[in-house]
Formats: sequence, structure tokens, C-alpha cells
Amino acid sequence: MTPASVPPDVFVALARTRPLPAATAALRAAIHARRMLLLKALLVRVERQSSSLSPAAHRDFEDDWALLERAERADGAAVRDVLDYPTVGAWLTEALASRPGAAFEAHLPHLRGVAVAAAVRSGRAPSGRLTAPSGLLALPGLGVLRSTSGWARASGGAGPPRLTADASPGAVDPRTGRTGPDAGPPGPEEEGSGWRALRKLPGGDTVLDDLDPYRVPSRGIGRATAPAADSDRTEYRTWAGRWRLARALLSATDPGRVTETDALVRSVVPLATGRGAGIPTGATLRAAPGAVLTQMPADAPELAETLVHETHHSKLAALGEAVSLCRPGGTLHQVAWRPDPRPVPAVLQGAYAHLALLDLWSRAERAAAVPEEWRQRAAERFARYREQVGAALAVLRESDELTCAGRSFVREMRGHHESLGVAARNST
Repeated sequence: MTPASVPPDVFVALARTRPLPAATAALRAAIHARRMLLLKALLVRVERQSSSLSPAAHRDFEDDWALLERAERADGAAVRDVLDYPTVGAWLTEALASRPGAAFEAHLPHLRGVAVAAAVRSGRAPSGRLTAPSGLLALPGLGVLRSTSGWARASGGAGPPRLTADASPGAVDPRTGRTGPDAGPPGPEEEGSGWRALRKLPGGDTVLDDLDPYRVPSRGIGRATAPAADSDRTEYRTWAGRWRLARALLSATDPGRVTETDALVRSVVPLATGRGAGIPTGATLRAAPGAVLTQMPADAPELAETLVHETHHSKLAALGEAVSLCRPGGTLHQVAWRPDPRPVPAVLQGAYAHLALLDLWSRAERAAAVPEEWRQRAAERFARYREQVGAALAVLRESDELTCAGRSFVREMRGHHESLGVAARNST
């Protein structure tokens, strides 16, 4: 049984962790639907709580909303791309969860950066002065504009729109969000302008986001509350090199994974380094699907595994917006990959992400064009995790906290898990 809102082939492909263009399209549609729901909720809350906002904050919000609407009329697809960027979801979630009054009002100025990014991407960059709270205007998916005077100028005219901090120019290409054709680190002139562009990782449109203020929650990530990496110390060339090698490894192992990664991973967010207890090597925020938060990977295989693992957290989070897989419950269960007992939704998330890795490792063992060390690593990890994933799936099978759709999903997961075991036995 599959839910009526998801085609059967898409549901099965998702449950079995296999890349499928139709599944990718369905997930992106679910992400956008959720994003628009949150944006509407923000507008409703501002209207309902207008009396508790300062007149300036309410006026600025209305102006920024109007700019967003004008951009949408000019190029709806470009604006959708901005709104679906992961940090926009993180911002909306934090804003809507904040207390009324000053705490809520503090999040509202970020709409200006969202609106300006949308306007730039639509080819309709605004002109005149723009207030930049605390001297920072963050444009999701594009970069940040800093100004010591607390304001920025945006000027249009012939050619690509330009955003400037004080009097120094920093051109922004509205089609790519870059300040020039080079995807590498910013040059001295770019740095001097106050504009810092996000840098694309090679081979696609994924960016290394070490700038957006909402890229990592203020409390940090994981039990050790790991913070975002210091953007001034981000080793772009090292990240780009490992990203390039990881994509090549995925392509040689399972080409569909590269296509899926390019379509679903919008950003890689560097976390502060460290290997202490509780510090995650990778993470995904439910509010920001499409962002892979990770420390500098030790090597290309680790990054490839992190990308597959975290992409599947994003996939399940996006699917959960369209289909209810679990019902409320409080039962905790032990899983092999975590020291702390986990509720059923977390068991499902972990089993799903590890099943995707089993699929990857199984294919790496049989791939002819991969390095021998990758094949050996894959074989070792497949053997280590296959039984662990099977135990987690057994927990889910016995749980009464799954919906009908959830049971169908787990049943397909179990079927794929069993088929991977058969493939492993046949290859020995």
C-alpha cells in the first residue's frame, strides 16, 4: 500500500534509497510546498502581532515583502530557487519559534536579504539605499554584503545588477550568484568591496556556505554543540579538491548518486573541526533539507559517504512533509550507531541513511572502475553495518508507532536490505 499523494514507483524508489528523477522532483516539490507554508505563516504572524512590533520594523517588513513580490512577478523560477535555499528554511523556522516581541522582531530584517537575493536572481536588483542591520546583509545562496556604516547601496543599469557596500563595487551575476566566472576564493578587489560571494564547488551548482548567519543554529550542532567553522579560515581549495574526488568516486560507483547529489544538495556547510565525543562528522537540519553540515572530511571516501548519508536524511525529511510515516509515541530504542536510545522517527532516519550507505558499499564492491582501496573499505563497512541495519529494521517492523504508509515504507526498506544481502553472498 502506498499513499495516494506519492506515485507507487516514486514511493518504492525512495524506500529502497535508489535515485530516480521523478522522486527527486517530488522531493523538491515537497520542500517548496513546506517553504511556502512557512513563509505564509510568517506573514500571518507579522500581521497578527503588528501592534507589538516597532513601526520601523513593520514598515521595513512590508517594503521587503513588496520587493519579494516584484521579483516573483519578474521571474518566478528564480525566486523559487532562492526561497528553497536551505538557510531560508532555517531562518523561517527560528523566526516562527521565537517568542513574541523583541525576539521575533530580531529575525524579521533577514527578509531583506531574502528579497534582495530574489530580486538580483530575477534580474531586478533594487536601487537606492538598503538598510543592513548590524552592517550585514545576507543574500541566501549568493553571499553577504558588509558595510561599516550599516547601510548598502544597490544600483541597477545596463549589464548585470550590482550591489555595492559604501562606494566600492562588487558585481553580482544574477544568473549564477557569482561575482565573476572563477568559482574559487574571492580576489582582493572583491574582498575590499565588502561583498563576499559564496563559492561554488566544482562540477555542479552546490555552494560551500561558510557565510550565511542561519547556516548553523546559534546553539551549535550535536551533543557537543559544534559551531560553524570560521569563514575566514575555510580552506576552499581543500574542500573543492575533496569534493571533486568524492563526486568522481560516486560517479564510478553509482552514477545516479551524482545526479541525485547535484539536484538535492544545495550547500555544504563547514563545521568547526574536532573529533571529540558528541562532535558530528555530518548533520542535516530538518528545517533546512539540502544542506550538508560537516567537518572537513578526512578524505574523498568519507565525503562521498557523508553526502549519501546526509542526502537521505534530507530525502526522508522532505518525504515526511508530504506523507506521515510515524505517529506520536514515546518509546525509545537502542541502535548500534548511537550510544543514546532513540525514538521511532530517529530509528527510521538512522536506518534509512545507513541503508543508503549499504547500497553504495554493495555497488562499490562490484564496481570495476573504482580504486581497490575504496572497494576494500566498502566491503569492510558493508559487513559491519548490514546486521546493524537489519536489527533497526526489526525494531521498526514491530513498532506500533508507524502509520500504514510508514509500514509500507519499512517493508520496502527491508526488501532492499534483504536483496543487498543476497547480492553480497552471490559476489563471494
